Amino acid sequence: MRKTFWKLISMRKTFWKLMMTIVMNVTMLNFSVAQTKPLKADLIIKNGTVLTMNAQHQIFEKGVVVIKGNKILAVGNADLLKNYQSPKVLDVKGDIVMPGLINTHTHASMTVFRSLADDVPDRLHRYMFPLEKKLVSPEMVRIGADLANVEMLKGGVTTYADMYYFEDEVAKTVDKIGMRAVLGETVIKFPVGDSKNAKEGLAYAIKFIKQYKNHPRITPAFAPHAPYTNSTEDLQKIAKLSIEMDVPMLIHLAETQREKDAIAKRTNGKTPVQYMAEIGALNNKVVAAHAIHLNDNDIALLKKHSVGIAHNIGANTKSANGIAPVVAMLKQGIAVGLGTDGPMSSNTLSTMNVLNLVGKFHKLANKDRMAMPAIEVVKMATIGSAKVLQMDDKIGSLETNKLADIIVVDTQAPHMNPMYDPYSALVYGANANDVKHAIVDGKILMQDRKLTTVDEKQIIQTARAFEQKVRATITDIGEVVE
Repeated sequence: MRKTFWKLISMRKTFWKLMMTIVMNVTMLNFSVAQTKPLKADLIIKNGTVLTMNAQHQIFEKGVVVIKGNKILAVGNADLLKNYQSPKVLDVKGDIVMPGLINTHTHASMTVFRSLADDVPDRLHRYMFPLEKKLVSPEMVRIGADLANVEMLKGGVTTYADMYYFEDEVAKTVDKIGMRAVLGETVIKFPVGDSKNAKEGLAYAIKFIKQYKNHPRITPAFAPHAPYTNSTEDLQKIAKLSIEMDVPMLIHLAETQREKDAIAKRTNGKTPVQYMAEIGALNNKVVAAHAIHLNDNDIALLKKHSVGIAHNIGANTKSANGIAPVVAMLKQGIAVGLGTDGPMSSNTLSTMNVLNLVGKFHKLANKDRMAMPAIEVVKMATIGSAKVLQMDDKIGSLETNKLADIIVVDTQAPHMNPMYDPYSALVYGANANDVKHAIVDGKILMQDRKLTTVDEKQIIQTARAFEQKVRATITDIGEVVE
């Protein structure tokens, strides 16, 4: 009887052990299933030739980019599709997927003046400045910026740096279309559309910066026009304020012979870069547009003060100002990005259209076929430009946790085939019209060449109507603005 009792107790223990094992196995199975359940995303791009532009220059064939909110959740090969699900999937069928282009220097609102005085001497002082004096207004700035935004976005530019007047009007257009921008309010010594002198211009800039300082996609900036069009005192003041307010300082620097001569006269022979350094107006907030007329000492000073360079090959060659020593600057570790300059200067606002020029002109200038390889040009247009604007921790490459600013470039056209090297295809074959999709901050702003946030046709019609005002004004230009 006692043996039977203990036998029953033993069997009961065995039973409960078995039950506990079953429960634990079921729990682990459920946990495993939960672990392998696809994570939710908001947008997936698949089947792309993904150029990450990261430090390793990774390329993913049949690659995938996963977006959640306004950030990149994952980048990799097709295996990622097992781990994520999304209500929106873009199958790009082999097209190039890459970071959005970054235009480091332009004057967006000047689209309304495009194709005027393209081949005349001293156009800036004899044509552009007088024209602006008569026509620049909030209306003109808004109309021109609207048109520029459409052109840039359709050309793959997702972020741009602008220098002009009434930048608060430009900001409204950027906010509306959904792009990203660094907007610099111009400060200049003579009367312009939004100020009578540099003092008023600086006050306007400070007010604008305070208004937009915390905007998620707009970075306000100071934009002193150039060393020779501003006083030493104003340049020093703006340089100091840019550090105190933690905003960029956009400026034309070492662009023309006229500027070079004016500064030499002001300083008894110094170059514009030497002058800016000696007065304490160079720092890591400065984005110097053009930087053509440089000597070795100038390059050393730009590196010492961590100045970013906006290289505008299209405008520089069209104006016959020269070819900036970009190869030498890159060798010194200076951050160099690509810009177009204004639409009167290069007639295009998409850096996609100047990649070809960058690749070829620097080979010619250096008499070296190996100079400026295609991958270097694409780097300058993306992560290099992001470094110039000190935004490389957020944009410029396709990496986890970076902002989802992405473009897709169509590779189906004859001029993009065959595509043995995607970097070469972009630099020597592609043009702005090849951009098929554009995403900024995780939102699709252009799909299949159709804009999703603004009315492109209406914007063009408005710009054409303003053209009549410009035509009526150009016959009245006769002064020279010094």
